[in-house]
Amino acid sequence: MRSLRTKMVMIMVLLILALMTVVGSFLINGVGNYYIDAFDQQMEQTFSQDFISQLQQLAAKPGGSAQQMKQLLMSQSDLGIDLAGRNVYILDQSGQVLDSSNQANSVEMTANLLTAMNGKVGLGNSIVSSYMDLAVPIDGGSNHYIVYILDNKLTVDALTSQLLAIILRSLVLGLVVCVILAFLLAQILITPIRALTTGTRQVAAGDFSQKLEVTSRDEIGTLTRNFNHMSQVLQNTISEVENERNKLSTLFLHMTDGVVAFGPTGLMIHCNPAATKMLARNLDPTVTFDSVFGEDAEFQKLLTLKRSEYLECQKRAGDRELELFMAPFSSDQSVGGAMVVIHDVTEQRKSEQTRREFVANVSHELRTPLTNVKSYAETILSAGDDLPPELRNNFLGVIVSEADRMTRIVKDLLTLTKFDYGKMEMNISRFSFAEAVQNVHKAVALDAQNHGHTLTLDCPDDLPSVDGDRERIEQVIMNIVSNAIKYTPDGGKIAITAGTAGKSVFVRISDNGIGIPEKDLPRLFERFYRVDKARSRESGGTGLGLSIAKEILNQHKGDIRIESVYGEGTDVTITLPIGA
Repeated sequence: MRSLRTKMVMIMVLLILALMTVVGSFLINGVGNYYIDAFDQQMEQTFSQDFISQLQQLAAKPGGSAQQMKQLLMSQSDLGIDLAGRNVYILDQSGQVLDSSNQANSVEMTANLLTAMNGKVGLGNSIVSSYMDLAVPIDGGSNHYIVYILDNKLTVDALTSQLLAIILRSLVLGLVVCVILAFLLAQILITPIRALTTGTRQVAAGDFSQKLEVTSRDEIGTLTRNFNHMSQVLQNTISEVENERNKLSTLFLHMTDGVVAFGPTGLMIHCNPAATKMLARNLDPTVTFDSVFGEDAEFQKLLTLKRSEYLECQKRAGDRELELFMAPFSSDQSVGGAMVVIHDVTEQRKSEQTRREFVANVSHELRTPLTNVKSYAETILSAGDDLPPELRNNFLGVIVSEADRMTRIVKDLLTLTKFDYGKMEMNISRFSFAEAVQNVHKAVALDAQNHGHTLTLDCPDDLPSVDGDRERIEQVIMNIVSNAIKYTPDGGKIAITAGTAGKSVFVRISDNGIGIPEKDLPRLFERFYRVDKARSRESGGTGLGLSIAKEILNQHKGDIRIESVYGEGTDVTITLPIGA
């Protein structure tokens, strides 16, 4: 294991090496690029259009003019010919040397030279190349030449060598300085770190009284002070952790979902009272996973799951429907185990069953009138003109009646849907509750008279006003009174009584009708529920009236209560708060 001192020396050495490498690379590349740019500039300045025209005039002379072209080029001081390894060559169109400043008979074929042989100026140099060159095609009519300038970079290479020597000497000096500084810095850091190491060992052993001497005000000194503070509060922290553990245990004990934990061998290690209640059995340390959930999941397979994975299954315990979520709580099977969270979904299943029954009821309620409409319509179509007019009108009346019945069902369903989604708009205003009750009495008086009922009203005119939707409240009262008229045999007695009770007003509708069996009372407000289904359908009811009444009163923070004795009569009491 390398010491901190060795690591710091190595870091400083690597830092110097990296720095000198980067600086050297930039310097060398800068020198190379500078000379290439200077070369390109010299070539562009020299080979102006006028100068190229002079070369073309020489090339157009009969008898060859390669030597004259070379002399003209040698006279151009900007080219620096023969001053630093730079030479000029006159080539024919095929690349053969006709004349040169260094008496060479051939040149190496380069990319710029190939470009010139194709009729274009070749001036493209790279820093990685060992030379710089320029190739210019000269068109002399019947004579075609190539002027080729070649620089072997002797000046660049010499300067680069000097730069490398300077960089190496600087590197050696820098390394010596860095090693010395690294040793000094390491010694400054190591002394307090060793003291901290000793202190941490003592804290790990349970000795929280250790205090270290703070010898500096830098980061090491801050670290030492923080260590002293840590050792001072660590014992309190452990105590707080114990308290939090106790809180979690309390939460685990009283949470509504059941939780059972099993060790790696499958034996139960913990459970809460909710799990015992849901599973309806005693859970002690001898209980195993297989004895409780063996038919639902395999324990060893459960332990192989990743921590992000879980198993979900269903279980029935007595009259309870349970939903189980099983997952391992450690990836190490030697010390881990599995956790089972139990959720009681009995009420949820009941709600789902209620929804299914509701759909079935809606289908049934709509199917009956639709069947009647279809049957009577088919009869009218098949009989044609043979059907007596009176009978035809009776059939059409039945069709219209059944259509009205379906319309009422759909309308009531839409009303309930608006209540369910909170979209039922209420026109809230302050109105006289006594007038609302009296309006309902006037509206049903004729219907009650037609059935031979005795309808009485006891409603003081000075009843307090209430806040609400008057039309909806009258609809509720009308629904209850209409039910009393329907389900009371002809010649019965119906009494409407209104009054106050504390901070509320009420209206009670009492009749001596057929009454409601006790077993049906809890279900009266269920949608489509009817006590006497046959009679309800005959009277045109949808089975939704009481459900709508309940929802309207809930919106007004009111209440409806039904008391009935089968065969004797029914009392329905509607209560509303008086408000401000």
